[in-house]
Amino acid sequence: MAVTREDVLHVAKLARLRLTGEELARMTQQLNSILGHMEELNEADVSGVAAVGGATEWQAPLRAEATAPDSLAAAPESIAPAWQQGFFTVPRLPALDASELDEPFEDKARAEPEGRAGGAQRP
Repeated sequence: MAVTREDVLHVAKLARLRLTGEELARMTQQLNSILGHMEELNEADVSGVAAVGGATEWQAPLRAEATAPDSLAAAPESIAPAWQQGFFTVPRLPALDASELDEPFEDKARAEPEGRAGGAQRP
């Protein structure tokens, strides 16, 4: 079974890939090469070869069902540089320090609107 250019385009569309003409030709050739190798492997006579044992021949060990906390887990306060009332505390960013601003901070969200129709005017 050979892979056609249309097959590669279909898979590329499903994978949301945009392939150039060169990539399309290369992918078609590479997929056909892989399938050629698979056909060679199918032709090999393995009737006298015993199956190789795998992981399914033995029962995997199960861990005990314990409800204790994970022994590797550390409490956040043990690794946090600053911990206060269940929250991490971080230093203030210098760029956001209002005391260092050239002009005083004004909370414009809470300021009364000026010049709005029906709004109160400031004296």
